[in-house]
Amino acid sequence: MNQSAIVPEVGTKSLLRILWRQLTSMRTALILLLLLAVASIPGSLIPQRAQNPMKVRQYFASDPTLASWMDRFSLFDVYGSSWFSAVYILLFISLIGCVLPRTVEHFHAARALPPLTPKNLNRMDFYHSWSGSEKDFMTAKDWLTRKRFRIREFEGAISAEKGYLRETGNLLFHLALILILVGVSIGGLFGMSGEAIVNVGERFTNTPTTYDSLTYGKLFKDESLPPFAISIDSFQAKYNPATSAPEDYTLNVTVKERLGAKPVKRKIKVNSPLGFGGTNVYLQATGYSSVVTVRNAAGEIVLQGPIPFLPQDSNMTSIGAIKVPDSSPQLGFVASLLPTAARDKLRGGISIYPEALDPELLFSAWKGDLGLDRGIPQSVYRIDTSKMEKIGLKGLKIGQTYTFADGSIRFDGVVQWVNLQVVRDPGKPFALVGGILSILGLLASLFTRRRRIWVRFGAGGVIEVAGLAKNAAPGLEEEISELTAELRR
Repeated sequence: MNQSAIVPEVGTKSLLRILWRQLTSMRTALILLLLLAVASIPGSLIPQRAQNPMKVRQYFASDPTLASWMDRFSLFDVYGSSWFSAVYILLFISLIGCVLPRTVEHFHAARALPPLTPKNLNRMDFYHSWSGSEKDFMTAKDWLTRKRFRIREFEGAISAEKGYLRETGNLLFHLALILILVGVSIGGLFGMSGEAIVNVGERFTNTPTTYDSLTYGKLFKDESLPPFAISIDSFQAKYNPATSAPEDYTLNVTVKERLGAKPVKRKIKVNSPLGFGGTNVYLQATGYSSVVTVRNAAGEIVLQGPIPFLPQDSNMTSIGAIKVPDSSPQLGFVASLLPTAARDKLRGGISIYPEALDPELLFSAWKGDLGLDRGIPQSVYRIDTSKMEKIGLKGLKIGQTYTFADGSIRFDGVVQWVNLQVVRDPGKPFALVGGILSILGLLASLFTRRRRIWVRFGAGGVIEVAGLAKNAAPGLEEEISELTAELRR
């Protein structure tokens, strides 16, 4: 009578053990690493709300339905989404559960003696045998010692092993990946990054309201911002006369690290940031601000001061928008700034050198609704002229004034601005050390050859030599040939 096999029921502990083994397998770690790379693609192709909110707003304006579905899947905030964090955490756990047990096992294996000499050496690779003496046997032992083999001698046989650094490098590489993930996690939780455009002659105070853009880590608080202030004294830019390429930037500043501290003169260069503990201030970019004075029809000043413009090419041809919401009607000027103005038959007004040698301000004047009261964010470098009326076109040199029915605008000059990037990344040292260790581990894993060599002094004075290379790594045959030549000599 046939009885069906009874399959034992899998308990909760057994099921958890199976899931843990699957999660901590190297295959799962590689799959999760691939998933993390794939999950990062949308963050590179789709604008992120933290970095480019204006572009995200354009998505909602162009196709609200599609943008709404994209927002449901956190495609505008990929790196802060729950699904990206889940893949990241699972990869972190998988690497730890996979690498740490292997590290402990490798530590014990590296301290153990090499395995005993096989009984049938003639079945091993590159087998040699000849009649010799006990002196040859001792010579083999000395040779293997000089070549830094680990040696085990037992009953007239030598077992030598070399190349444990290969597995050490492999484990070091994976442990370094864990350290990099730890560094990225620490930076994402406790770090911050912000940018601010500051004109020469102005002061930057490290408070949230002075930033043009500011991004906090999940656990970063306003109170963690160091209380420093930077006054921009002067800025020198050196350009190549032939190519207009920048050769050197030097920013001279006066720094106060805290309230009541003595001001200190400092310099900032592109690759030489200003440090405040764990916070660094980088000189990231530069450009020009147009200094203008705008009056209304009654002759009252409604706008006066520098307006930052955005460079478009190597000669610092810049575009910008001058918005005057306090006039009636509201005024706007869509403008271009030419630091060293010249004329081209095809392109019209151009700049032929990045320094402000002969500045000119070209603009079109508009009046109407600037759209600042609609509650929709808009770029400071552009104006929505869909609900405005064009007044005219004009180009001004320094000191010149353009007068129209609703007021006037005077071009007073240019002043240089600098873009300061303030970064606090406490996880960067961990990521840096992890990157260096991963390279060292990878090099050790790729260029170290694991192999074993056995030498036996048998009955009748027969010397036998053979070897075995792990993964058929090259080089073993040459070493055995060198050893046998040494012994037969």
